[in-house]
Amino acid sequence: MSYEKIKDIEAMEDFLLRVKFHNGVIKIYDCKPLLKKDAFKPLENENFFKRVNVDSGGYGIIWNNEIDLAESELWINGVTESTQVAEKRSKYNS
Repeated sequence: MSYEKIKDIEAMEDFLLRVKFHNGVIKIYDCKPLLKKDAFKPLENENFFKRVNVDSGGYGIIWNNEIDLAESELWINGVTESTQVAEKRSKYNS
């Protein structure tokens, strides 16, 4: 099964990621459960966490050569951002 590619990624407070997919869907992904795993411990550093980027091709996100997440993980386990939240957010960021 293939999933939507990622267009943009934004690190937010409380170890949340705002993931924008190419089809326009925006999902919020909570990274806190990952922090329990040794491989993701470096993400506890807020400055490092904020350096997340979309992987080339949009098939995932990366922090470095060792820490990444696939688009499928973000799509399946992310929570779709409601239109009301998105509108309020863009209103304050204008």
